[in-house]
Amino acid sequence: MKNIVLIDDSKMDNYISKFIIKESNLAENINIFSSPIEALEYLETLKNDHEKFPEVIFLDINMPDMDGFGFLDEYSKFSKDIIEETAVFMLTSSNDPKDIKRALEYPVVKKYFTKPFTIDFLNDLM
Repeated sequence: MKNIVLIDDSKMDNYISKFIIKESNLAENINIFSSPIEALEYLETLKNDHEKFPEVIFLDINMPDMDGFGFLDEYSKFSKDIIEETAVFMLTSSNDPKDIKRALEYPVVKKYFTKPFTIDFLNDLM
């Protein structure tokens, strides 16, 4: 993989996730956003550059200003070819069955994981 995006307002969770991804050599580039709004703005600039667009997005649910579901609503408006090339994985502290069900109703969401990000989590993705 070349590009991964992490969207989470927790600096500690981002640090751990980035460390594990780097140690596993899963991706060349890891872009971290603490705001879904900033992540959407960034992805908007890449929508015509399939080489730089992320293959994977890890997304938290509970964040200020816009939650993960708001991100998914906006991200789902991107072109179909972009959406089909990117896997979105929910990576959140919420294990609420309602959140899980709601997240998996979005076609762009491939899987739902609860934090923390671990090596076993990565192995499950592979």
